[in-house]
Amino acid sequence: MSVQRQVLLSRIRADGAFDVLVVGGGINGLGVYRELALQGLRVLLVERNDFCSGCSAAPSRMIHGGLRYLENGEFDLVRESLAERDALLRNAPHLVRPLPTTIPISSRFSGLFNAAKTFLGGKGKPSARGALPIRIGLTLYDLVTRERRLLPTHTFRSARATFARWPALLPSLKCSATYYDAWISHPERLGLELVLDTAAVSAGSIALNYAELSASGDGFLVTDHETGEVLGVKASAVVNATGAWLDRAVSQLAAPDPRRKPLVGGTKGSHLILGNAALREALGGHMIYFENSDGRVCIVFPYLGNVLAGSTDLRVDKPERTRCEPEERDYILGSLARIFPGIPLSPEDILFSYSGIRPLPVSDQDFTGRISRGHFTHRIAGAAGVPPQFCMVGGKWTTFRAFAEQTADQVLAELGHRRRRDTRDLAIGGGAGCPLQEGRLAGSLQAECNLEAARAAHLAGTYGTRAKDFLRFAAGRSDDTPLADGVALTAAEIVWLLQGEHVLHLSDLVLRRTALAITGTISGALIEAIGAIMARERGWPAARTTRECEALRQELATYHGVSAETLDQRSLRRTKECV
Repeated sequence: MSVQRQVLLSRIRADGAFDVLVVGGGINGLGVYRELALQGLRVLLVERNDFCSGCSAAPSRMIHGGLRYLENGEFDLVRESLAERDALLRNAPHLVRPLPTTIPISSRFSGLFNAAKTFLGGKGKPSARGALPIRIGLTLYDLVTRERRLLPTHTFRSARATFARWPALLPSLKCSATYYDAWISHPERLGLELVLDTAAVSAGSIALNYAELSASGDGFLVTDHETGEVLGVKASAVVNATGAWLDRAVSQLAAPDPRRKPLVGGTKGSHLILGNAALREALGGHMIYFENSDGRVCIVFPYLGNVLAGSTDLRVDKPERTRCEPEERDYILGSLARIFPGIPLSPEDILFSYSGIRPLPVSDQDFTGRISRGHFTHRIAGAAGVPPQFCMVGGKWTTFRAFAEQTADQVLAELGHRRRRDTRDLAIGGGAGCPLQEGRLAGSLQAECNLEAARAAHLAGTYGTRAKDFLRFAAGRSDDTPLADGVALTAAEIVWLLQGEHVLHLSDLVLRRTALAITGTISGALIEAIGAIMARERGWPAARTTRECEALRQELATYHGVSAETLDQRSLRRTKECV
């Protein structure tokens, strides 16, 4: 067990009295944890797995206003989303960056009547959107951001101008439109930075992964999954931020009530990471935002040297860990073949896949794309001696801060506690002091620390200004030795992450603290190398190291489409490249 973990558990043993308990360490839970702690409350967050390991690890990696929400008449959601998008561009520029987005358009007026019907409350699958409804939507998009605008306004291109820029697009298009949103490179790291920031300013607050909360009389029990130790805690309020598992958590933490109705009805979304150079080149640095034949909006954009494509939107009956199934894989590949008909694509191009359940509000919409991505907080009164429970229902990655702020304000009102600090303009993690211009930080690191350009870019793009903390840590260590040829990560980085970023398992490092898995970099040899470093730092016996390596291999194969054979082939390929 790390020293960091030992300290957290000892603090709970010494004092189990908290103002608020937050259940769930996804992005919404982490957001409200930070909000409440910054107001001077003592907060305990409990996550049964790793931070941001559920739905929060499976987003489309877009930070966006939600152009299609306008069609649903959700103007307030779009306004809020755009404000939060711009806030993240300012507060976390090391992880959130502008993304030019192009919509290929194959008709002029199609979808206008359907959009109006939906705006007035109609249901069902949308028809194809033509140039006119798209122009109306983008104009509204620009109007909402006219104050404090950070990104350019939209433009339209003729078919000729479009094909001059994107010659591989489907030949039937009539024109195209380009607007700007944003993307996030490492969403799990942003969530982790919320934990680190909170620890720096609120010594009494604690975020604990791999632990579980259960009710016990007029208090609660925290079970540490690593040791089995059970600790008693108390609080005046509980925030349920368990996402798709919210209704299950309600029944475990609140008094039984046969009249209680479900709050969450999720949909499953799957994505692919593709290693297809022709497709990446065809994108020209843009995201292509397009409709599939079933009316579902799909996306494809350059992502960390590869291509991210998605997504599906399937109703789920019960929350459980999900994976991209073969039919979903074929759906996504088929949508790409439709929009880029001349580019060969196959399952062999897939480097990594992932899937998650969107925790959407219960809805009777027939077409899942019509279900609101909005959010609200539902209060469940506590029984005698039992604190009230505030349930965070819905939401999306882009709006996590606003949702957390709104929930925190309700909790503060319940406790009679005044808000002390606003987080709208508060930098996150390595975003503190980070220049907004892409490449500026990497350039300064290269000059000041005598780094190679690629090394400086990796550190700046992963840690932001926290890269300077790492370089101070790495002074005197052999940081210039990468883990393998063509791999940016070094042994010193692994040790730094182990000591300060709440890492308990090998999978935490490979899947969430680094981009090794999602970029298709991870191999069998790398798993063994990182496992050896972790074993040395944690004093693991050989049997524990073997279990950790095998568990990671199994997780990659089961949930991310990366088989043991693929891992071994990557090891062999890298070995041949080094010869």
